Amino acid sequence: MLAPRLSALDLAQELGHERVLIVQEPAVGLRAVIAVHDTTFGPAIGGTRMRHYASFDGAVEDALLLSRAMTSKAVFAGMPCGGGKAVICGDPARAKTPELLMAYGRAVDELGGRFFTGCDMGIEIRDLAVMARATRYIGHTPSDARHDASDLTAIGVVAAMRSVAERLEKPLFQCTVAIQGVGEVGGRLAERLAGEGCKLVVADSVRGRATAFVRAAGAKQVEVEEILETECDLFSPNAGGGVVTESVAERIRCRAVVGAANNPLHSARAGEILAERGILYAPDYVANAGGLLSVLFERGELDEDGIVRRVERIGADLAALFDEAERDRLPPFRIADRIVAERLAAARAAKAAANRP
Repeated sequence: MLAPRLSALDLAQELGHERVLIVQEPAVGLRAVIAVHDTTFGPAIGGTRMRHYASFDGAVEDALLLSRAMTSKAVFAGMPCGGGKAVICGDPARAKTPELLMAYGRAVDELGGRFFTGCDMGIEIRDLAVMARATRYIGHTPSDARHDASDLTAIGVVAAMRSVAERLEKPLFQCTVAIQGVGEVGGRLAERLAGEGCKLVVADSVRGRATAFVRAAGAKQVEVEEILETECDLFSPNAGGGVVTESVAERIRCRAVVGAANNPLHSARAGEILAERGILYAPDYVANAGGLLSVLFERGELDEDGIVRRVERIGADLAALFDEAERDRLPPFRIADRIVAERLAAARAAKAAANRP
């Protein structure tokens, strides 16, 4: 979830970042930030996104918050890695060039394997191929694989939705799902939910993208500002972070929130308001971990069937989290944060003990 507004240095200190690298190469128009949050369990892994920001400070803040979320995602999922994230400032439709991507790849390479990256918003597989000419610290699923990272993320979110629907005592196929964002992940999620028989309401800031999906899947389309007011069983944020503000949490008309977006809660208070209203929130880094788990396939630790089974286990992981939340009478996101903090503290203590003379 988003933290209160602080200076970049203060925010990095508060969140516990290990390294924040500001990258500038004016000759190719590159302005970027690479945030390495934690490497307690292994190298930091996280995608690179490219988008326009109102200010560079906004880009730094996004990278810091997203990288912290990646640490939580990795630790909760039991992955042998930590969290990182990178942001390239600029409109990917206009500013992206091979020269810029190569320059960024060189910056990633300078970290010497402390940070591995892949696709995120505004960065496609073909862009990774360009970056890979400058660094080997790039990961993506093979082109002939049945499922890529985006598809695995969608598979995991569907598994999470099944678990949530069970808590609501309603089969998933009978649920109305309001989907905010039908891009690389949200679109695949919507296709899978349409195949399940769910009633879908969709919105996307790229209007043509939503319209095309409506024609293909028979969903209802609403304006971006309307999706938060749509009455539904499940609200699924699949775009930018911070969409569930305290104000939105007080008026949103759903029974549960579960999606692929990182940091959908603008604040912890927004999550508390949802809980007070009886709205079930599936912690984002639990529900959307499928993309990170794809690393197990990329490294050959699991085959394609094995990685799908592991991603689908997100539903069971979430069910166990809900059970613990009920026992402790706390919102599920509080329990997830507690689990992550305890695992990190134990691993850090073990490392410190091993390094003592």
